[in-house]
Amino acid sequence: MALLVDKHRPRTLETLTYHDGLSKRLKALAASGDFPHLLIYGPSGAGKKTRIVATLRELFGPGVEKIKIDARVFTTSSNRKLEFNIVSSVYHLEITPSDVGNFDRVVVQDLLKEVAQTQQVDLNARQRFKVVVINEADHLTRDAQAALRRTMEKYSPNLRLILLANSTANIIAPIRSRTLLVRVAAPSEEEICKALRVVGKKENFEHQEGLNKRIAKESGRNLRRALLMFEAVYAQNEKVHDNTPIPPPDWEELITVIAGEIIKERTPAKILHVRGQLYDLLTHCIPASTILKTLTFELVKQVEPAIKADVVTWSAFYEHRIRLGSKVIFHLEAFVAKVMRLIETNSMDMDFD
Repeated sequence: MALLVDKHRPRTLETLTYHDGLSKRLKALAASGDFPHLLIYGPSGAGKKTRIVATLRELFGPGVEKIKIDARVFTTSSNRKLEFNIVSSVYHLEITPSDVGNFDRVVVQDLLKEVAQTQQVDLNARQRFKVVVINEADHLTRDAQAALRRTMEKYSPNLRLILLANSTANIIAPIRSRTLLVRVAAPSEEEICKALRVVGKKENFEHQEGLNKRIAKESGRNLRRALLMFEAVYAQNEKVHDNTPIPPPDWEELITVIAGEIIKERTPAKILHVRGQLYDLLTHCIPASTILKTLTFELVKQVEPAIKADVVTWSAFYEHRIRLGSKVIFHLEAFVAKVMRLIETNSMDMDFD
């Protein structure tokens, strides 16, 4: 059974429930006959992917929803084989090059060149170009972004790129200058409540405005998270009212447990135990940067005030290491060990005083 966040995802620009002005601009771009490269950025859960799918439907019609997943193998200059999944329809491709880490340049270079050198085969297609959607564009290496820039310049007649990013800070200036920047702001709490009312009505849930407001606040203006919390409340309770507890996601609950264990016991055996828990989170597709950020917030709540700033500083240090490296578990484990050391040193100083 599909989750509510997928089941009730708007399919067209007209059915989107917020940012009406942005929807109108995207609709006008699709109808203009001169569709540009786009860089769509904004916080997680703001609706970037939904708007892209709706824009593609506006460009090509409902055929873009008939998708398939292909497994491709790319070969690096050192003869290393890279397995890579591509989501595609007749009219577009969706890729996440950052999945292959520092080898993302190979995927960008080979795949985009291949797509750009072939013309649209559907004679009834509304547009003569293909669209490639690149997820997590802000996680691309500099080499991959340089390759992307050259592709944009050389093959623009047959290819349009739509880049998705949480921020433009890590996107090189030449790419920013060659794309139309579209910011998708996080929905307000009122807009999230409106979306919850629409979904609740479709699912015949008893309307609880107080609960909706609490979910909108606790979700941090992340609509995807709000819908998951909304579904969890109604799935776990027979009778729902305004004060019904909102269960946290399982992975957040586990990170809270990990933070408590780090503070309670600071031994090599505990580091090994925490490593196993972090592996569980990674295997359930929770991004390493999200794990580190959430763990940092939990630790800051529980540690002594004297070391709060140090915890945040080392978190930023290891987040940078995660972006540079390929084995994220090493850096997560190193952060845990560093925090344990900070707590131990602080405890010894307090005992000495």
